[in-house]
Amino acid sequence: MNRAEMADDEIDYNICFPDVVVSERHWQETKEPVVILLGWAGCKEKHLSKYSSIYNEQGCVTVCYTAPLKTVFISESFGYKELSGTALKLLEVLYDYEVENSPIFFHIFSNGGFMLYRYVVELLHSDKQFSSLRVIGAVVDSAPGSGNVQGALRALRATLGPKINPILRYILLVLFAVTVFLLRVVLYPITKYIHKNHYDALRDKPPSWPQLYLYSKADQVIRHKEVELMVETLTQKGVPVDSFDFASTAHVSHYREFPEQYTLKCRNFLDACMKDSEGTEIKKRHHVQKE
Repeated sequence: MNRAEMADDEIDYNICFPDVVVSERHWQETKEPVVILLGWAGCKEKHLSKYSSIYNEQGCVTVCYTAPLKTVFISESFGYKELSGTALKLLEVLYDYEVENSPIFFHIFSNGGFMLYRYVVELLHSDKQFSSLRVIGAVVDSAPGSGNVQGALRALRATLGPKINPILRYILLVLFAVTVFLLRVVLYPITKYIHKNHYDALRDKPPSWPQLYLYSKADQVIRHKEVELMVETLTQKGVPVDSFDFASTAHVSHYREFPEQYTLKCRNFLDACMKDSEGTEIKKRHHVQKE
């Protein structure tokens, strides 16, 4: 595999190209998918690479990116759409490496990844520059959640880690809790008209491609009922969606606890999305030829 770490206008990402033999054997006459993995807040490259290998071993190109902590916990909390510019740069990476004509597949982790995914979806819906990109599906791991102040605090506490000064940790947690509570709970009936949160934005205008939600009732950061409500809403809107409850696993820990089952679900879903996409493309070409 050819792996490269790049910094492109302040966006640090990792792109990995699979062995040509593996790719050709698995995908044969079709172009290999490009899987974009969006990490959870505080996610390290070494953590995301474990998930990347799920797809690299299947002959996929992978692009890994994790939004900075300050962007996830501060900018977005105050309604500043910093991730919108990040989403633009991330999609431009596909053109930089000339893989924009390949099938695109997303794997999103927690609210940190889902916030960025929200802006990617909006760009794909509204920007003509990206209208030719062919997204075939998405896996969503431990997301999305909305208005869970306690869960957000748990996520921030885990992200800060034990090495940070206890007084500084306490100050940051208090400031974050007050901000989230005011903007996302007390004032949200007003602020939602200015800046919808990621949950409401994609619940109102979801992407049409197939989606698989992996979650757990034991998750103390993302409430399972909010994931299930999102799945129910997408189903009502006619979006192809599936979900699986790991029941006992902690936040973003499904792969760690059940690696074989997790890997199989992701690979089977990708294969199904590829088959559906190829069938759709054949129908489109047939329709054009008839005209």
